[in-house]
Amino acid sequence: MFTGIVEEIGTVRQIVKGSLSSRFIIEADKVLQGTEIGDSICTSGVCLTVTRIGKGCFEADVMAETMRRSKLNVLTKGSNVNLERALTLQSRLGGHIVSGHIDGTGVITQMEREDNAVWVTVAADITILKYIIEKGSVAIDGTSLTVAYVDDTCFRVSIIPHTAEETTLLGQTVGQLVNLECDMIGKYVERLLSFTSNKEKHLSQSVLTEAYLAEHGFL
Repeated sequence: MFTGIVEEIGTVRQIVKGSLSSRFIIEADKVLQGTEIGDSICTSGVCLTVTRIGKGCFEADVMAETMRRSKLNVLTKGSNVNLERALTLQSRLGGHIVSGHIDGTGVITQMEREDNAVWVTVAADITILKYIIEKGSVAIDGTSLTVAYVDDTCFRVSIIPHTAEETTLLGQTVGQLVNLECDMIGKYVERLLSFTSNKEKHLSQSVLTEAYLAEHGFL
């Protein structure tokens, strides 16, 4: 689990591509402190397992499923990425609970400055937007942000100077992909309600009726 508070910006040093999967070598500094092989590092919103630690870098294997569902498949050598180590019980939860299992990607459609902040508009599929609520939380490329506006086609967030300096968000341009992870509470509630509904439907369609029992000699 992560908080969505980016610790540093790393740089992709190398991508070793397989037929569908890839191995990423990422330059970093702060997130390497205390990190061991097998630990998790949130990389632009995607939870990656550290498989090797080198001088000023770490390596991670990225499976085909992750490459298909995230923006990692458009990164190249030299791309900047947001990095955060997994939280500990001693960590301050300054953002919100982020799993590093993204829901999909969106596209930046507008960036507009307002005084000291920048409004960023992200277009996304309705299957993602249905979990996003105004004043709720969303993780964009692993950065915890507060939603200021949402409709059926897009949502908007406001980036303050500190966030701009500490993350890759404003280093991107209109038309670029971003990884999106919605607040997990809504997804769990939806699943529980759906499960209850399906279970009740299944019970109502049960073949164990009075006529069935009579036919098979139980009555």
